[in-house]
Amino acid sequence: MDLTLHLAQDAGADELLGRSPLAALTGMLLDQQVPMEWAFKGPRTIADRLGADDLDAHDIAAMDPEAFSALLSEKPAVHRYPGSMAKRIQQLCQYLVEHYDGNAELVWKGVDDGRELLQRLQALPGFGKQKAQIFLALLGKQLGVRPEGWREAAGSYGDAGSYRSVADITGPESLTKVRAFKQEMKAAAKAAKAAKTTKPAKTTKTAGK
Repeated sequence: MDLTLHLAQDAGADELLGRSPLAALTGMLLDQQVPMEWAFKGPRTIADRLGADDLDAHDIAAMDPEAFSALLSEKPAVHRYPGSMAKRIQQLCQYLVEHYDGNAELVWKGVDDGRELLQRLQALPGFGKQKAQIFLALLGKQLGVRPEGWREAAGSYGDAGSYRSVADITGPESLTKVRAFKQEMKAAAKAAKAAKTTKPAKTTKTAGK
């Protein structure tokens, strides 16, 4: 895995994401409740603060939780909620150490069925179905990991020519399109929620003559 990604819109951060499976997984884990660029810049920031050129699952898993939380909390913070995200990253690394000898790439390497890969991704701490499908789409669309049925397993995120998620970001223009799509989805969800909570006015029956 040594490709150019453009998820953080930062040369150093994107370079790490393109060559480090663990960095890519960590960026995906961080991608919630913060702008996408902020999330995917996180792995580079963590590596820099650790004085390393990559993330190491064994090292992170073994770190003192308070020390790792403090590292993520340094300004500028790696995430809006650095403490909780530090815990999740350590849980992810501990899982990778236990199940994949700390090698994040083994989550997908050699897997020839899209549904199996989705199950493996969903089993990762912090990865629900949606996050797993988005990462599966990223693997297929940009990282050359395309087991049979990967598009179907990724759901709508696997659609060719779509601009739904980070899997479709290849530069500033596509980032703008993805952000616009997300805003449309949020607006639609808000409108649907408002319509659901608005109760029809009660009608008053008139007495018959």
